[in-house]
Amino acid sequence: MADTRTAHQPSSAQRRILAPLALAQFICSFAGSNMNVMINDISEDLDTTVQGVQIAITVFLLVMAALMIPGGKLTDRYGRKRCLLVGLVVYGVGALLSAAAPGLGVLILGNSILEGIGTALLIPPVYILTTLIFTDLTSRARAFGVIMALGGIGAAAGPLIGGLITSWLSWRAAFVFQALVIVVIIVLSRKLEDPLPADPARPFDITGAVLSAAGLVLVVMGILAADNNVWLMIGLLALGALVLFLFFRSVRAKERAGKEPLLSTSLFRDRTSNLGLVTQNVQWLLLMGSSFTVATYLQVVRGYDAIQTGVIFTAATVGLLVSSLAAERLAERRPQRTLIMTGFIVTVAGIVVLIALAGGSPNPWALTPGLLLIGLGLGVMLTPSVNVVQSSFPEEQQGEISGLSRSVSNLGSSIGTAVAGTILVAGLTSGAYAAAMITLAVIGLAGLAAAVLLPRPHQVADHVRPSTE
Repeated sequence: MADTRTAHQPSSAQRRILAPLALAQFICSFAGSNMNVMINDISEDLDTTVQGVQIAITVFLLVMAALMIPGGKLTDRYGRKRCLLVGLVVYGVGALLSAAAPGLGVLILGNSILEGIGTALLIPPVYILTTLIFTDLTSRARAFGVIMALGGIGAAAGPLIGGLITSWLSWRAAFVFQALVIVVIIVLSRKLEDPLPADPARPFDITGAVLSAAGLVLVVMGILAADNNVWLMIGLLALGALVLFLFFRSVRAKERAGKEPLLSTSLFRDRTSNLGLVTQNVQWLLLMGSSFTVATYLQVVRGYDAIQTGVIFTAATVGLLVSSLAAERLAERRPQRTLIMTGFIVTVAGIVVLIALAGGSPNPWALTPGLLLIGLGLGVMLTPSVNVVQSSFPEEQQGEISGLSRSVSNLGSSIGTAVAGTILVAGLTSGAYAAAMITLAVIGLAGLAAAVLLPRPHQVADHVRPSTE
């Protein structure tokens, strides 16, 4: 079978398979973080306000949140490779449209709508194909390690790369850069094979898609409203929870009627997967929350520009890259549970070091040890968390769990930014930044608790999906 052969292919063949998948994750993570350093340039060039550009960023997050689960489900009906390629094309068109945008409306159409739709279509296939093609634990760990490394680099180094491109050329060139990377990914994807055939007759739950999309949009809007209006936040979150409750009622009704819903309730009955999803959510919360807090601190309190801030963040990027690329070797030597626990411990330790050294020294390089530890810790645990979740389900449920997994991670990113922003808006002082980082450390301890509750290796030996021989 295709997936068995791939497991024994030479490393050069595996690299050819991994290259487009890892680059796809990189460019989507890059798009999610590089806009933050271009807000002033874009607002001046398009004769709009900073709030207008921030709306574009928010709409991008909302579109992704709304469509990630339906996007994962569509891969079963139309095929993983086809959805990947369609997503890439839609994303590329959105990037070019954004680069040529004469005003805010076109920027929202290109960046927020088209790039958001493209991301929701292309990201689930990345994780599904990786799970199906790399069938044994260590090779899958290596594959996810490379993907998560480039995803982490895209998120962490996005402000630096975007700042450099904007400073040397223009903010428009940053979108051209995205389009060029998309072209490279499409070319590299030509020889990518889908291990499972598409099933055009597979039903698609439109009602479930609408309810899940509306519920997630309301939840994300509530999270993003946290630093502006607490009552609005509570109202949106409550309404979002109600819509998601109606969604799950619809799912149960369809299952009782023998129909296929958007998400199977069996996804939420797996204790290992549920705990793995919690760790994923907290990991992305820590990554985006700490990045937002430290970047704001350096620019507001220390007065650094985007490039100087990005250079200091290189420590976190290096740490994340090193530990992510070691994922295969780590998976061979240590259980997934141990790696996730270790990652949380190192990350929380990094936050503590960051607070202590930043407060005790005016030297900007005093932040380097803490950022390095945060990067190392996140890199150690991002891969095994994804591996634990994806490996908990058979091939026929990979579309569902991939969409759910990516939605949970996106919610973590939104919550991280909102938590930090809510605390910082109370007062842009050194004390507020310390409070934000302490809050993130406490949340990190909650993630550690979830990791501790993961089954021990001998308990999951029969739980992880075996190779298809």
